[in-house]
Amino acid sequence: MTTIELTAKPSAAERTWTTPDVFWPALSAATARLDPAFGVLHLPALRHNTHDMLRRAAGKPIRVASKSVRVRAVLDAVLALPGYAGVLAYTLPEALWLAEGDAEHAPIEDVVVGYPTVDRAAIAQLAASPELASRVTLMVDSVAHLDLIDAVVPPAQRETIRLCLELDSSWDAPVLGHVGVYRSPLHSVETVRTVAEAIVRRPGFALVGMMGYEAQIAGQGDNPPGRPAWGATLRWMQKNSREELIARRGEAVAAVRAIADLAFVNGGGTGSLEFTSSDPSVTEIAAGSGLFGGHLFDTYRGFRPAPAASFALPVVRRPDERTATLLGGGWIASGPPGPDRLPKIEWPTGLSMVDREMAGEVQTPVTGAAAGILRVGDRVWLRHTKSGELSEHVDDFHLVDTVEGRSAVVGSVPSYRGEGKVFL
Repeated sequence: MTTIELTAKPSAAERTWTTPDVFWPALSAATARLDPAFGVLHLPALRHNTHDMLRRAAGKPIRVASKSVRVRAVLDAVLALPGYAGVLAYTLPEALWLAEGDAEHAPIEDVVVGYPTVDRAAIAQLAASPELASRVTLMVDSVAHLDLIDAVVPPAQRETIRLCLELDSSWDAPVLGHVGVYRSPLHSVETVRTVAEAIVRRPGFALVGMMGYEAQIAGQGDNPPGRPAWGATLRWMQKNSREELIARRGEAVAAVRAIADLAFVNGGGTGSLEFTSSDPSVTEIAAGSGLFGGHLFDTYRGFRPAPAASFALPVVRRPDERTATLLGGGWIASGPPGPDRLPKIEWPTGLSMVDREMAGEVQTPVTGAAAGILRVGDRVWLRHTKSGELSEHVDDFHLVDTVEGRSAVVGSVPSYRGEGKVFL
């Protein structure tokens, strides 16, 4: 396995992604001997994204959201940089795997599970190991979560379980109603305090953290293309939501700190690094999607990540003179079904998906000016929407770096899937 090094920022000459008609042909030339479909990590672009996220975080540590990466070599490389600390995992089995490590990967000693777990076998494994119990923190938002853990392993028969309490960071907006995601039921300061008090009274638990994910700010681009009125509405919503959240979160954190010694308060995401870093109640920021630079973040005014991750699909059919058909392509992101969840065709330019088929599991027809010159065996480059979905479709990523002034493949690293791990 190739080791990834991210310390050095890319030179001006390596920032070729700012000129698409240079970047994508160079990527094609570098990978000419590979048969698509395959995924690529462009290391200069990854280095740019890694350092730009640190700039945007303005000194607050970034906890890497592993769901958006799912490549251990990338997690290792990012965590080796000052300014990144710990992982936000998405399942407890994944967290245990990362915290255990192996011959090639050192144990990650600070892993917070971003979502409550009801995996009894994994809870029992955590509770039985002093090392894992010291490295892994579980997410809770109700007494029911405490009851479930106690039912699996009673307090007297287990290690102390570290807990993080999640605050609902959505906004109850006038007229619009609920804006955000449906996660924690703990919206008010009073409800947060009540559950925090229940935790500190219970034996076998240690309340060490708080978290809140402001999805309506972090995961919603404020400059949707071709929709200026909707963009203005989004910016109004986000401004008001920020003002409401910074006050309520500050009060909630203060209330919990009065009864528990919190080691961290986590918030935000790739799209809200600037705002979340400005919140004095937050000690660290969760982010991961910005590392790979999915096209979702092309719709933000404040930043633009480089296309560090991309994938190539082959042309396998020519149904007519105006259409070319790609093999596969339905690598769809989570969220409300819509065009913004689909992969984005980057190269050749002048291609679009066919409305009645779009991106399919086994084929993706494309049309447009460039479709007429594509031949069977040619390749088309696409970018995923977020990040995690790409790692669920490739066993490994081919690494492209600058060698003697040219882009070249310098190795490969496995995804979770390539290591035989599919956690959710």
